[in-house]
Order: sequence, then C-alpha cells, then structure tokens
Amino acid sequence: MIRAVFDTNVIVSGFLSPAGPPGRIVEWLRSGAVQAALDDRIAAEYLEVLLRPAFNLPPTEVTLVLTKISSQAFRIEAPPKPAAVDLPDPDDLPFLECARAAGVPLVTGNLRHFPKRVVGTTPLLTPAQFVTLARSESTHPTAPD
Repeated sequence: MIRAVFDTNVIVSGFLSPAGPPGRIVEWLRSGAVQAALDDRIAAEYLEVLLRPAFNLPPTEVTLVLTKISSQAFRIEAPPKPAAVDLPDPDDLPFLECARAAGVPLVTGNLRHFPKRVVGTTPLLTPAQFVTLARSESTHPTAPD
C-alpha cells in the first residue's frame, strides 16, 4: 500500500474540490486505497482547519471522513526537531518530521513552504504527482484507479 504524509491544504482542497487530484486523494484515503502517515498533531490540525466556519463544511461529514482516515492511518511518533529547522511556516514542521520518520513522501499544494535546503532527501510531491505515482504503483484490485 502506498503511504504519504498529506499537508492540510491537500485535505482541505479535497473536501472543497472533489473532482481534482486532492479530491481523488481524500477518496482514496477514505476507502483505504492509500494510507496517511500522521501523528496526533497532524490529525488535530486536519480537524481544526476543516471545521473553520470559512469552509462551511458539515461537521458530521468532516468528523466521519477524518475518523475513517485516522482509523486506517500509519501512526507516527516523530520526535520534534529543534527549532533551528527554518521553514517559512513553522506550523508545517510536523508534516516534514512525520514524512522523515516514516520514510514517505510529503504531499503538499504549497511546495514553496518546504524549501529543498530544509527538506533534503524527503520526497516532496504535488497532489497531481502523488496521483500519478499511486496509479503507477497500483497492482491491487482495490488500489487507486
């Protein structure tokens, strides 16, 4: 099964625009065709951001989807790095820490938030690149189509 850490912007975009690559990713996460690698910080951020009034998403649906994703997730206990890691948005650090700890790609719609000098060898993918990768690695009948 293909795993990745998914930045919150990918999950939010998947809820708001289900027809594009982020929407495909959220559907795959719900169905178990792909697996999110995450820790409690990331799970809490998903919930907090998706429930913001600006998105006007039904709280019951958000909770159901996130419960499904979380129940199938690859749980990480990533040790926090020292504050010396220089990301443009320090709130993005848990995503990079989890991707490094799990040895999986980090999928984000904000590549500029993860400069190569900081990310190093951690694979960084856009949602469209992840969809292409998941389809190319799909050999299981329930895997991404």
